[in-house]
Amino acid sequence: MNRLYLVRHAENPANLTKEFSHKLVDYPLTPKGVLQAQQTAEYFADRNIHEIYTSPLLRAQQTAEIISAHLKLKVVTLENFREINVGWLEGQPPTAEIWAFHNQILADWLDGKPDTTFPGGENYSTLWNRMRAGFEQVVRHKHNQNIIIVGHGGIFTCTLKDLCPAVDITQLLGQSYHNCAISEIVVSFEHRQLQGRLIAWAAYTHLHGPAADLVSGILKQDE
Repeated sequence: MNRLYLVRHAENPANLTKEFSHKLVDYPLTPKGVLQAQQTAEYFADRNIHEIYTSPLLRAQQTAEIISAHLKLKVVTLENFREINVGWLEGQPPTAEIWAFHNQILADWLDGKPDTTFPGGENYSTLWNRMRAGFEQVVRHKHNQNIIIVGHGGIFTCTLKDLCPAVDITQLLGQSYHNCAISEIVVSFEHRQLQGRLIAWAAYTHLHGPAADLVSGILKQDE
């Protein structure tokens, strides 16, 4: 059994502009994001962390590096933890209509329609397969390890239903998802299948001052 801490990256300009960012759009952290990452590093100081993994995107890399410098651990980058491939949506000016299209695809995934696909991007089956492979690589042949994975709200939220099948994801969707929010999951292999048990979802009480100010990464119809 191992414990995963899924850390959403700290704030970057795409959170402010509401741009989609999978690969082509790749911003560094804002000053507020740096502060969030520093406070998150302080939170983990007494958590006996053994390893840190991260998405290859710059905002996740920088968040992980700030945490790793505090904990004196190296960072391992895994392509598996890159944000959702939204295809041609990336690079387009963000509009309420495009965001509504994006959100409908995610709603299909959560509604049991894994083959709904972002044009030029991926569907849920592809996403879950790469995320599951990443999770398995991180925890296989390890016992009683505390492991940080720095990634993205999209990948963590969408795949939670398969990582932790006992969780009713609809009860969590209404919660705020701050930059540097931490989700804690205990994972083990049951009948050779990775199974997770959710301990905490998107906790952000470790953030304080300006770092705790919520900025939604989603463009709504009335904006």
